[in-house]
Amino acid sequence: MVAEVKELHQSNTEIERMQRIFAAQKAAFRQHPYPTAEQRIELINRLRPLLANHADDWVQVINEDFTNRAADETRLAEILITLEGLKYTTKKLRKWMKPSKRSVSALSWPGKTWVEYQPLGVVGVIVPWNYPIQLAVVPIITALAAGNRVMVKMSEATPKAGALLEKLIGETFPEDQVAIFNGEVEVGQAFSQLPFDHLLFTGSTAVGRHIMRAAADNLTPVTLELGGKSPCIIGQDFPMKDACERIAFGKCLNSGQTCVAPDYILCPENRVQEFVEAWRAQVTQSYPTMLNNPDFTAIVNGRQQQRLLGYLKDAREKGAEVIEINPANEDFSNSQKIPHTLVLNVTDDMQIAKDEIFGPLMIVVPYKTLDDAIEYVNERPRPLALYYFDWNSTNGDHVLKNTHSGGVCINDTISHVGVDDIPFGGIGDSGMGAYHGPEGFKTLSKAKGIYKKGKFNATRFILPPYGRGMHKLIQKHMIK
Repeated sequence: MVAEVKELHQSNTEIERMQRIFAAQKAAFRQHPYPTAEQRIELINRLRPLLANHADDWVQVINEDFTNRAADETRLAEILITLEGLKYTTKKLRKWMKPSKRSVSALSWPGKTWVEYQPLGVVGVIVPWNYPIQLAVVPIITALAAGNRVMVKMSEATPKAGALLEKLIGETFPEDQVAIFNGEVEVGQAFSQLPFDHLLFTGSTAVGRHIMRAAADNLTPVTLELGGKSPCIIGQDFPMKDACERIAFGKCLNSGQTCVAPDYILCPENRVQEFVEAWRAQVTQSYPTMLNNPDFTAIVNGRQQQRLLGYLKDAREKGAEVIEINPANEDFSNSQKIPHTLVLNVTDDMQIAKDEIFGPLMIVVPYKTLDDAIEYVNERPRPLALYYFDWNSTNGDHVLKNTHSGGVCINDTISHVGVDDIPFGGIGDSGMGAYHGPEGFKTLSKAKGIYKKGKFNATRFILPPYGRGMHKLIQKHMIK
């Protein structure tokens, strides 16, 4: 009881701090509503040493949060990718900020018109646990590039990473510019109810719906980066060894705890066994042992582990074939790790067929023709990513034009997320909006349309009382 009261007090204290800082950021924005390009770039560049100079600290705290997170995965997916995004953004920012000239119709002549991208104000960011640094700092970079103030709610599942980011951000920025918040569910609920000028959420589709409902009370626009079951289609003639090598990058990174990780494989029915053996060989090559292998990332916590083990139990009970790839025959019963596992003969009533897996399990679905594979994808909610392996460009174009997904990789997996110049975002159940590239800058800006009238006032000829001038104008342009 004492512990519960203490946690409640801590939550209330954090909520009070959150409300105070929100008011301070709104006030600061009113005082400085349009930072220059130089000011924005200076703010963004403050993040560089926060990442680069503390790389070992980030590796340590994220490893502790996960019980084991591969150090090089943290360096690659949390630090390097984020630094590349920072460099790209500061290089492109002046170009993005330039007014965009637009054409004036004959009815609006004489005059000129353009679009200016204006900062919104205070942007809220809600961060998941799977990549806590990348998915906090990249939105911060985008929000600062657009001239905004930023408040970030970290995941309670990665408290040590959240605490370090809060400490370093507090040492780097005044709280009325960027602020980090940690805390349990009550803090997250209070955060999502603040009247932000934009709210960016990364997480599950189920929680995304709650976020959108909370934001609706304030008419707060949202960007939802959700997930879903991202399919991977292997073409009939694509070399299977090459396919598995490229799929492994997307599926093995972070033990599949990635929103765009391949969820299920659509494999030509005559090549299923070939895929199983090639996948087994690839996983074995990457992880000859797993239990004490520092390169093999653990599941983030016991709740997520039990969810994944529950999928396997349910699938077995309903008749699926479960193939565990465990080269050293290790015992994982007292570990937070799960070996990579394939699940075949899956039926729609199995829970693993319904939910995003978000772990080292992968479904294999046989198909007869490419159109059958496309139909299978289209019968399901639109995914965050789709992967297709085929050297035949005609087939690739056919897949692109006949499926919907947030993004696509052809002959690779997840690499599109690291391409800074293209948008990243979902569609349908996998989300809405985007925050990478110029699209991200526009998402967190107000595109303000501006029209400036010339000295000659042509509208005086069409003022009431209406007569021949108005009639001639309407007739002339209607005929055209």
